[in-house]
Order: sequence, then C-alpha cells, then structure tokens
Amino acid sequence: MLVPALLSAIKRLVVGRAFASERLARERLPIRLALPTFAADTLSSIAYAPDEILLTLAVAGAASVTLSPWVGLAVVAIMTAVVITNRVIVREYPSGGGDFEVVEKNLGPAAGRFVGSALLVDYVLTVAVSISQAARYASGALPPLHGHETALAAGLIVLLALVNLRGVHTSGAAIAVPVYLFMALIGLTVLVGAVEALTGTLGRAPSADMDLVVSPAFDQGLTALGAFLLVLRAFSSGCAALTGVQAIGNGVPSFRAPKARNAGITLLLLGAVSSAMLMGVLVLARLTGVRFVETPSAQLSLDGAPVTGYQQLPVIGQIAQAVYSPGSFMFYAVTIVTAIVLQLAANTAFHGFPNLSSALARADNLPHRLRLRGDRLAYSNGILVLTVLAVALVVATDADVTALVQMYIVGVFVSFALSRLGMIRHFTRRLRVETSSRGRRAIVIDRAVSAIGFVLVLVVLIVVLVTKLAHGAWAAVLAMAVLWLLMTLSHRHYRQVERELSLDEDPGSGVALPSRSHAIVLVSKLDRPTLRALSVAASARHTTLEALTVDDQESRVSDLLEHWRDLDVQVPLRIVHSPYRLSVPPIVAHVSALARRNPRDVVVVYVPEILVGHWWEWMLHNHSARRLRARLSVLPRVVVSTIPWRLGAAQDDAAAPRAAVVPPAHDGR
Repeated sequence: MLVPALLSAIKRLVVGRAFASERLARERLPIRLALPTFAADTLSSIAYAPDEILLTLAVAGAASVTLSPWVGLAVVAIMTAVVITNRVIVREYPSGGGDFEVVEKNLGPAAGRFVGSALLVDYVLTVAVSISQAARYASGALPPLHGHETALAAGLIVLLALVNLRGVHTSGAAIAVPVYLFMALIGLTVLVGAVEALTGTLGRAPSADMDLVVSPAFDQGLTALGAFLLVLRAFSSGCAALTGVQAIGNGVPSFRAPKARNAGITLLLLGAVSSAMLMGVLVLARLTGVRFVETPSAQLSLDGAPVTGYQQLPVIGQIAQAVYSPGSFMFYAVTIVTAIVLQLAANTAFHGFPNLSSALARADNLPHRLRLRGDRLAYSNGILVLTVLAVALVVATDADVTALVQMYIVGVFVSFALSRLGMIRHFTRRLRVETSSRGRRAIVIDRAVSAIGFVLVLVVLIVVLVTKLAHGAWAAVLAMAVLWLLMTLSHRHYRQVERELSLDEDPGSGVALPSRSHAIVLVSKLDRPTLRALSVAASARHTTLEALTVDDQESRVSDLLEHWRDLDVQVPLRIVHSPYRLSVPPIVAHVSALARRNPRDVVVVYVPEILVGHWWEWMLHNHSARRLRARLSVLPRVVVSTIPWRLGAAQDDAAAPRAAVVPPAHDGR
C-alpha cells in the first residue's frame, strides 16, 4: 500500500532499524553517560538561573544586585537538601516511578496523579525554557539569527526529538561530549576569572558602565518589606537551577546495575557540580559588573540617556567577554557550547517525560499507548507528545525565556514537597514493623532527613506561589489542574472497563453461549475471493448461511445471478436494493435486523478483501471493505471475519471456479 509503505520507509530512514527486546540491557547507561543525560537540564540551568536572579534584583537598582551571591547560596542550600532526600527516594523506590510512585503509594492515587501532572507540565516547560534560551545564545553569537528565535527554537526541539527516537543510548552518547565540554569551559572561565580578579587584570562586562534605571516602585528606596519580597522573588527565580533533579529518580531503570547505587552517585555529582558552577557564575557576574534586565532600552542608561541599539547578551556571554575579550575564540567557544548544551539539556525531559508518562499509563492514568516502547526501545509515543506540546508552548510565548520561567519550577516543587511528605509516611509505616534497633535507628534518620527536606521545599513552594502566581505561574497551575482532571477521567474509564470485562467468580457464569449463529457472505461479484469466503463460511457449520449482495443501480446483479446459477452455488443469494447508490447502509441495516431477532443469536459476516501486491496498486482500489468493517464492528453480537486474497501471490485454494459450495448440515431457516 502506498501510504503505509511510504511511512515505513521514512520511519526507517529517520529512526533506524528496529531493536530486539534483548538489546534493552545494552541500552542501559553507565554513570559517565547518565550524568550528561539526566543532569544536563540542571547543569544547563546555570545558563539562565543567574540571569533571572540578576534580572529580578535589577528593578531596585545596582545596590540590590550585590545581593545576588547570597541568593545563590540560598539556592545551593535548597539544592543540597533536595539531592540528599532524592538519594533516599532512589534507594527506596528504584523502579523509575520517582516522586509519582512515592506519592501514589503513600498518599493515594489522587495525590499521585497530581504529582504526575505537575511533573509532566514541568518537563514540557523544561524543554521550552532550555531551547528558547539556546536560541537566545545562538542569536547573540550569530546576529543574523536575531529576531528568528521562535522558529529556531521550534526547529531545535524537532531535531532533538529525532535524536531521542533513535534510542536512549544513542541520545546519551550524542550529548555527553557537549555537556562535559560545557562543564570544562565554565570551570575554566571561573578559574581564569578568579586568577584575574586576584591579580587585578579582570575585565569589565560590556554592560558594567551602564546605569540601572530604578523601577518607580523602588524609586524612593527599598523598604524592609520590599527588599525582603524582592529577594524572595529573586530566590524563587534562581530555584530554576533545581529543575531536572527529579529526572534521575524517574530514569533509574535506564542506569546500569546496580541501578540505585549508580543513580545515587549521579545525584551527588550533579549537586556538587551545579552548585559550584552557579556560585562561580554569580560571583564573576558581581566582579565584572554585569547588568542584566528585561528591557534594556527602558532599564539601562548611559550618562543619563537611555541606551539604544544595544543587544543584551546573557550573563555567561557577558562574563566570557570580560574574562577573555570580545570576539575572542574563547568567547565564541563558551557562547556556542552553552547554546548547544541548552538545546541538549532538554534531553533530560525527553528521557523523564516518556518514562513518567509510561509509569502513569501503567497505572491507568494516561492512554496505554504511552507505556509501550518503540522500535528503538524508547518510549516513542511519549517523545512525540512532548515534542508537540513543547513546540506549541514556544510558539505561544514567542520563545520568551522570562515569560516561560515565571511558569517554571511550580510543578517540580509541588512534586518535591508531596514526595517528601510521602517518604515521611513511608518510613513511619516501616518503623511500625521494624524490630532491630539498628534498623529502627536508620529509619529514624531517613525520616528526619525527609522531614527536614519537606519543610525546606514547602517553604520554597510557598515562596514561588506568592512571588510568581500573578506573573505567569497561574498558567502552570491551571495546566496541572486540567491534566489532573483528564488523568482522573482516564483512570475512571479504565476502572469501568475493567469492571465490565472482568469475569465473575464462576468463569462459566459470565460466558453465555449463543443459541444460533447466522453467517452472511458479502458478494459483489462471483470470483475466486468470493468462492473462498463461501467455502470458509460453509466449513464453519453455522446454523444458517446466505450470500448478500447490493443492487445499487450500477452493479450488474443480473450477470451475478446468471453466473450463480451456472456454477450451481448451493448457497441462497439475497439481494438488497439501494435507491441512493450506497452499499454500506443497506448491508448494515440487514445485519442489524438479523441480529435483533434473538438476543442470544450471533451474526458472523464474512468479507472478502483484496490485498494489493505492490504499493502503487493501492490507489487503484476503493477499499470499501475497510469502511464496511468499521461500521459492522460496532454492532452488538456481530462478528466480522475478513477473508483476504493477495494479488500477485500464488493461491492454493480448494474452491475452484466450477465447484459448488455445500450448504451447512443444519439450516434453521
């Protein structure tokens, strides 16, 4: 067939040949590949979390910007608490359900669905934020791209989806080199900048000589309450650096054995490296005098005059110019590698989203198609859903990172808070049955760690909601609520189907044998496929057997009747008339009437169908048999049986054109 064959060829070209299930073990990731695969999102957040901290503090003037390192320290403290408690979760729940599994098992299915919806929304935002910031870096390094960030971001998302469709191991190996190069370049930049600062040779950022225009709300100076709220908002924006940490918990099944241990080591590496990079960038931004604002033309001035024609580079780009020099090789290397890693950072979501959606589908909260692996052993349907949602979000927000960040991190801290609460309950239950003093001591320590983590992330969640809800976080909360409702309805549907289809305690009581079976063979003309269908129907020994044709004013019914008599076919032929030249409605009406005669009767409809031998022959047939099957299959107590005849293939058919079809032994008519 043309369309299936063409689609299959394109799929093989893009995705590659299918992998056998036995290859799944080879797709497991060692730590060296797991770190860039699952931690790329958190590591790359160094490219936009400092930007959002400085952008928030800038509205109150240069004095408040000096608080940025202290805000960074607060973020690092929360990062430490999240990493430690996540290691506990990975150890106790290594199956890959992550926060969703913890909450569902300890706080109930409804709470589990809420966490699942929060994480799914956050994964979509992860892709949108990372790719949009990558497009911003790319346009900063390549001026011709300026103004085309949205189209560039959408294209990058599609490209990343294609890489992931080729398999987990393929995508992990593809991003390892850029992520490690990014870590090395940021580390080198921080080290060189520190040496230059100590020797007094550190340069100034291109925006360092510009003045910040204080927002009218802070024109009279910061009050204690205003300063506190501003710092809280900067802190909540900086907590974007924690996104992606939960992906390791969802991706434990993708680690090599011992999975839980390797995942815990990866978490520690992630926390240490990202914390060091965040603090290094913030300190260098402070030393080089970086100014970063939302609207440069309105918030920056030079010698008292508004700045015009200034293209603002992201914070890391400005630091690279100060540490090295504008136009230097290292400046372009840092900028380009950062843009690449931001694109690949979305790879974390392309692993986390399909894994989580598969877990949700296994729990009957999402369509079951999402739990199936594709040809390359990746969850292909989850990857495609994430791609569509992320592209739609980027287009809707015009790839505006600041607008996207306002919707960001709400979902991840909802999952952080509820999962820590679930772990407290988990350890409380274990404590009730543990008898050894050593085991009880370990459980008490783990419960205390989870309790401390719960309090800290709950405080952050409250801060995020208070400071971001009116600035765009409401959209994320609304999306979470809608998704939770859809998952609840899906779960209810699957439960209803299960109840309807399940057997009673006595299996025989739920299966009522039909009293009679009526066979109908659909006939358009008397040929080999029709005779085969008649033979198959006769061999089944139905209660009644008849052939059915439609007189639609265009078919030659008289020729069919003459041919029927000549071959002496021993099956009665019924003719139904179609005054409107439609073949399907009369057939459906006749079959329905026959099925309604007795509620314990079954009607079996045999449909001869021609299968073409070459793809180009697909266009030469009307495929009416498929449309007819679709209509008949929804009728109660009606079974549709397709009798295929493949063109161009040798047919070993017992029904020769001159042979009569023997009617069934018992005819109930």
